[in-house]
Amino acid sequence: MNLPLPDLFLNRELGILEFQRRVLAQAEDPDTPLLESLRFLCIVSSNMDEFFEVRVAGLKEHIKAGVSTPTPDGLTPRQVLNEIQKRAHGLVSRQYELLNKSILPALAQEGIRFIRRTQWSEQQAAWVREYFFREMMPVLTPIGLDPAHPFPRVLNKSLNFAVELKGKDAFGRNSGAAVVQAPRALPRVIRLPAEIAGCEYGFVFLSSILHAHVGELFTGMSVEGCYQFRVTRNSDLFVDDEETKNLRQSLQGELPHRHYGAAVRLEVADNCSANMSEFLLGQFGLKHDDLYQVHGPVNLVRLMQVPDWVDRPDLKFQPFVPALPARIAKAENIFDLVRKGDLLLHHPYESFQPVIDFIEQAACDPQVAAIRQTVYRTGTDSQLMQALIRAAQSGKEVTVVVELMARFDEEANINWAAKLEEAGAHVVYGVVGYKTHAKLALVTRREDGMLRRYAHLGTGNYHPRTARLYTDFGLMTADETITADVNQIFMQLTGLGRAGKLQKILQSPFTLHPEILQAIERETVAAKAGHPAAIIAKMNALLEPKVIAALYEASQAGVKVDLIVRGVCALRPGVPGLSDNIRVRSVVGRFLEHSRIFYFRNLGDEEVYLSSADWMDRNFFRRIETCFPVLSPKLKKRVINEGLKPYLKDNLQAWEMKADGSYRHLKPRRAKPYCAQSALLSQIALTEK
Repeated sequence: MNLPLPDLFLNRELGILEFQRRVLAQAEDPDTPLLESLRFLCIVSSNMDEFFEVRVAGLKEHIKAGVSTPTPDGLTPRQVLNEIQKRAHGLVSRQYELLNKSILPALAQEGIRFIRRTQWSEQQAAWVREYFFREMMPVLTPIGLDPAHPFPRVLNKSLNFAVELKGKDAFGRNSGAAVVQAPRALPRVIRLPAEIAGCEYGFVFLSSILHAHVGELFTGMSVEGCYQFRVTRNSDLFVDDEETKNLRQSLQGELPHRHYGAAVRLEVADNCSANMSEFLLGQFGLKHDDLYQVHGPVNLVRLMQVPDWVDRPDLKFQPFVPALPARIAKAENIFDLVRKGDLLLHHPYESFQPVIDFIEQAACDPQVAAIRQTVYRTGTDSQLMQALIRAAQSGKEVTVVVELMARFDEEANINWAAKLEEAGAHVVYGVVGYKTHAKLALVTRREDGMLRRYAHLGTGNYHPRTARLYTDFGLMTADETITADVNQIFMQLTGLGRAGKLQKILQSPFTLHPEILQAIERETVAAKAGHPAAIIAKMNALLEPKVIAALYEASQAGVKVDLIVRGVCALRPGVPGLSDNIRVRSVVGRFLEHSRIFYFRNLGDEEVYLSSADWMDRNFFRRIETCFPVLSPKLKKRVINEGLKPYLKDNLQAWEMKADGSYRHLKPRRAKPYCAQSALLSQIALTEK
């Protein structure tokens, strides 16, 4: 079927915005606990920040460079940017409408109040005034704008205030304008004592306090207006692969520039005057479409901590304790356990602790000779990294492949790399030009006069905190073919030479893409021959054109294709004659769906893979990724029953994708209401009473 490219593919950037709408819908859902609604609202802001810092910034760079070549969806960079600006403004407007008309009033009814300065009582105003002079005044630096004081450099996403002034200062100057930058050390939300607030949880915004007392910074002058603003900048880092001699040093030199990249978005309070808005746009080289005037704080991300400060379990998701598989609970030594059979962990329903134990036991076990591990995101306070440091200090061979280019985690990874090197570990940064995104750990242990290898492979990062928030699978195995493959991958990452043929694991950038295409083709051939054929794939994003084309062909041959794609999907489902047999759904809920699972019916001999890779160009061709088979029939059944079937059954948190790229929120009609995440929590995890 020969269709024009725009009829075959959807736009990536617009798909990302559609995902933000689905996240925002969680905040709107009356079944979402109130404080969790606030958290979802903040998550949208955080996601939008990154969207502008990376995706919009990239589009603007293309436009600046004169790139007008359409992407596969048929849109030029300029057309995409125009559509983004239209949709993003609508999304942000809805976000603040929800905050002001629904969430804040509902919180106030529960005794959780954000008290505006126009509502302060005399007692509250006095407390705020004392707070201003004690905590804020000493660290604020007002900058008057005149020939000797040009417009200051404004940090990416920092809180600032533009002040309109009238009158002359002590030197007779009258510039009419000043900027006050809020130090990042100052909290953006301040809790009032209960006896002052008149409720258990009373908060004021830093911006309200400064607005009320900004005149104290400009003695003898009249403040005509004070407006909060925030600028978002291009945060992509540029490191020349060909010129770089030391990747860590180059990256350390580039990191500070992230704070001062080209401006891509300006957020101002809705009371900001037209003259000041135009002035700020001019200072940052932005146009009116780049201006977002909001009714409330310009940075909702800073409200993310409020649910943690408020001790109201009735307004939050019910707490739970991740389960510890019975096999682990009975075993003292994790290596004895894994040697008896593969161990599958399903996070967050099952604990991440066995993964920590795996590395910590390896670090102190005298029989362990070597530990190797990849690090993509791990956090600033990581038990795993501390265990690796102890292992290196005790004289074990420790090799850590640290991905320095993990976006927004570069600084933390640089710090861990330095600490590991100081402890005597071998630290390598993978392969320049290819991000190491595979999640692998390999322990080599001396047993009965011979060396035996144990491996952990996962779909998610070695990050205990996100293991409570993201759904992921991890596999521990002593299988000789799998562990030999993992060893071969580490040899590639640390040494030089041609890529050897792996026995079981599929790997990017070498075999994963052709093997996925081959598996899809095998289902297509089976369907054409009249056999039942099916593909189920769960991932974060689906964008790669050849895989999409192969799925279209499979659909036309009669293969039943179910895709569970949390984020952006460029494939058009349900197009007559093209993708009739393809269904795409997205599940957005309490946990971020992060696991990648690929199922192929294979004439009844079912194949199930777990992977660190989405079906995107970057994962197939510009990253080092792994996709590993689940070999145990029992564990294979578990992955299908826990990782796929519940999400195909979900009719509460699932969204069905339409051919035009929009989504329909599924609602139970005749069927019994079913939520995959809630069902898995009740089946696997332990609910706290």
